[in-house]
Amino acid sequence: MNAIPDRQQITWVAAASIAIAIAVMAIKYLAYLKTGSVALYSDALESIVNVITAVVALITIRISARPADRRHQFGHHKAEYFSAVLEGALIIVAALLILREAYDALQKPRTLSEPVLGIAISSLATALNAGWSIFLIVWGRRHRSPALVADGWHIMTDVLTSVGVLVGLALVWLTGWLLLDPLLAAAVAVNILWTGWRLTRESMSGLMDEAVASDINRQIRRLISSNADGALEVHDLRTRAAGRAVFIEFHLVVPGQMSVAEAHAICDRLEAVLGREISGAEILIHVEPEGEARHSGVLVL
Repeated sequence: MNAIPDRQQITWVAAASIAIAIAVMAIKYLAYLKTGSVALYSDALESIVNVITAVVALITIRISARPADRRHQFGHHKAEYFSAVLEGALIIVAALLILREAYDALQKPRTLSEPVLGIAISSLATALNAGWSIFLIVWGRRHRSPALVADGWHIMTDVLTSVGVLVGLALVWLTGWLLLDPLLAAAVAVNILWTGWRLTRESMSGLMDEAVASDINRQIRRLISSNADGALEVHDLRTRAAGRAVFIEFHLVVPGQMSVAEAHAICDRLEAVLGREISGAEILIHVEPEGEARHSGVLVL
């Protein structure tokens, strides 16, 4: 099981994303100024979106870390999904702006200046982005932060498109085919559009209370089956993921003559093992007498 980090850890990671996004944006814009390449301009424009979304991610992470209160009795876990949805929308806007710039460059091809220097400068920004994106994806998944994972995948897309831009600029420099520059920018925009749609779709699944992944569901069923000694069966098992929280609820069928204290002890045991093995687990158990058994669901081993 992976422990959930405290609020300060997550906040520091999100704040670091802002600083790195600003640094990368500045480096890429410098590469554009040195070359006049519309492809490098498109790369720098996407970095502006990175800065905005990193700020939004920090805000929503701070909100999601707030404890439950009278008006939000199940906590604020879903706040991070709004960041991911907004990020997807901003990616789409950036792609449309890039397409417009690419169209202008197709109408009036632009001669590149200092392409080698521009490629070297942009390569530095790409390397910095690559390392940070891998960290965000791995760390965000481990600690169940949709906002950080979305930010990581967005940056990873930026890395892949940057590599394509660099290869294209090298071809422009070697062949002199100026139309490759805006065509490459258009290809970058199409790729960004797909990424924005994918992030928005995945975030909407979280807002719609989608069940946990099948592997986690199998783990939950196994843990219940092997730790509910004294009970007869479990049915109506339901799950949903909300940010770093995993909500688990089910009906626990026990013998009719079992005392309330004995049934409560089984519930305590199940809550303890699920809470220990499933990161961020929030458990709700409804106890029923054996007459309510359905002879289906999770059988107790």
